[in-house]
Amino acid sequence: MCFVASAGRRAKRGVTTSEARSHDDATPGPRPIAPRPSTAVAKLGPSRSRVVSPEQPTELLPRLGRSHSQERVSVTTSSIPSAVFVGIDVSKLQLDVARSDHDGLQSYPNDPTGIHRIIEALQTITLGTVVVESTGGLERPLVDAMLDAGLPVALVNPGQIRHFAKALGILAKTDAVDAHVLMEFARKAAPRLAMKRSKIQVELDALVTCRRQLLQSRTEQSNRHQSTVNTSARKAIQAVLKTLDKQIASLNDQIARLIESDDDLSHRNQILRSVPGVGPVLGATLLAELRELGDTGRREICALVGVAPFNRDSGRFKGKRSIRGGRAAVRNVLYMATITAIRSNPVIKAFANRLREAGKPSKVIIVACMRKLLSILNVMIREDIPWDQLKIVKNA
Repeated sequence: MCFVASAGRRAKRGVTTSEARSHDDATPGPRPIAPRPSTAVAKLGPSRSRVVSPEQPTELLPRLGRSHSQERVSVTTSSIPSAVFVGIDVSKLQLDVARSDHDGLQSYPNDPTGIHRIIEALQTITLGTVVVESTGGLERPLVDAMLDAGLPVALVNPGQIRHFAKALGILAKTDAVDAHVLMEFARKAAPRLAMKRSKIQVELDALVTCRRQLLQSRTEQSNRHQSTVNTSARKAIQAVLKTLDKQIASLNDQIARLIESDDDLSHRNQILRSVPGVGPVLGATLLAELRELGDTGRREICALVGVAPFNRDSGRFKGKRSIRGGRAAVRNVLYMATITAIRSNPVIKAFANRLREAGKPSKVIIVACMRKLLSILNVMIREDIPWDQLKIVKNA
């Protein structure tokens, strides 16, 4: 009886029973409010992007009343806002562009022609922020071209975007959904804007990344060599190890020559290498993969690397603080350098001894020393002073 009455009321509103059932099966939640026009404008600051917005919209992505409403995400606006936010989903063959000023999705080929067409279209509007998801290097031609054109683009972590989508109640994952989620992330999260890299910086990043990948392959082959008993197989693995060692040594020479060829990189590398415990590998890694070093504060640089402790409290429960996230490649190299610094660096060694006398566990001591060493390096690069002058300033 109740079903008949409900169906009758829906029929009076012009909604069929099948459509109503499809709406009832859709993702539950409050009816979203249409986005209001926003005057947010992204600004590139010294360390991160800032968004000045008198009215920050808090509504979620609108959902359609369909049985699979998350397969299409549309944004309805009453008028074109002054700043347009853009999300671009990158695949091997296609670039899907979602804009906050209309509902549709625009697709372009992932080639120089398609990238040029996207840039031309974005240069004709008042642009807020463009968000592109990191996809293992497929996004680099697009991001570099947009930076060359002077467009505000942010390169974000895919895991962060996925968590953002789940927070909005979006569980489906398609190219269209991802593009609209990236657009909404650009509008609400104010991500850090990417910085244009010089040609030598791009080359250094590629060499350091290649060296790290070869080291990982060498570790894998070395582990296989230890567990292999067949003579022929062991000889084959030994040949691979010999080739990897030769290539790694060649990359070390190329990285050193590249750093020496640039005055700025060479000067920063000399400052880093003046610290006891900092070797050529850590110096090159910081120069290539932590360009924010010296331009940010102590807490932020530690969070970027992933050595900042985060609270885990709720009500009366006080959990242990732990590190999470960050750039694992930088953190791994910093770990090995810190082990050396605990033995050879007088400041880090004294700090580790104080923590040890206080009864701190070994891993806590190492992470704390990693954080202290990174903070010291950050100050030295920011103030442009080597290790000896830093000690004089501290003693003064």
